[in-house]
Amino acid sequence: MSRQPRIRVHLRSIRCAVSAFLLLTSSLKAIVIRHDVPDDKYLVDQASFPPLAELPDEGQGVLIADRWVVTAAHAVAGRSIQEVVISRHSYPVLRVIVSPGYKVAPHGLENGDAAPLMKFKATSDDIALIELKASVSGVTPATLYRGSSEMGKNVEVFGRGATGNGLAGQYPNSPHRGELRRAYSRVTEADGRWLVLRFEAPPNALPLEGSPSDGDSGGPILIEVDHVWKLAGLVSHKYATGKISSYRFARYGQLTYQTRISHYVAWIEATINPQHS
Repeated sequence: MSRQPRIRVHLRSIRCAVSAFLLLTSSLKAIVIRHDVPDDKYLVDQASFPPLAELPDEGQGVLIADRWVVTAAHAVAGRSIQEVVISRHSYPVLRVIVSPGYKVAPHGLENGDAAPLMKFKATSDDIALIELKASVSGVTPATLYRGSSEMGKNVEVFGRGATGNGLAGQYPNSPHRGELRRAYSRVTEADGRWLVLRFEAPPNALPLEGSPSDGDSGGPILIEVDHVWKLAGLVSHKYATGKISSYRFARYGQLTYQTRISHYVAWIEATINPQHS
């Protein structure tokens, strides 16, 4: 597959009054769905994925051990994360550990053409761990995907908040944290740090095709292996080309980039169990 220059942007919350620049640099906030499938087909409850962790206000994570949640670094960096909610219960946070390879782009890159900023973002390790003060009871942690065969696989994506559809893009007035949705997509590339998803339009779309969107940052990307859904990625950032001011997000044909768990398994395990590293 030929490689074209790729533009990548971290995602944060957007509102109807936000400028095109903020639309580009905002964090992911929900699932954008097919225009020809009713929204209620995507709606699910917490029991569909119990290890889902909700960060304050926006952003998600995934319980991967009794006291550990994994999430995207940009969803927690620079924020005071005092607690997370898992299966409707609040758990106080002991500490947040951001990957040493995570990078914050200089403000000077945030104007004009997106290419320099996106080139900078491409080398960042967008992953972090949250240690809780107490163990989570009654919820089985998600299993990490450790393989390297993600390419071409269908994945399951969960998210809350703003939504939209592939024709209109993300609705600017959607709630910033709303009902939980589940959608599916296909991995178009698995390379190094990233899993890449393409938001396909009908007739090539999956029956419940969808794209992660603003506020889904750190949320789960799951792959089914032997009838078990394993954590293969975390919602990270979107793909764009051209000028920041003219970029439009969450329409058919666009790509999103997800932090690839298999690339970070060694770091995760060494952080959670340093005595065994």
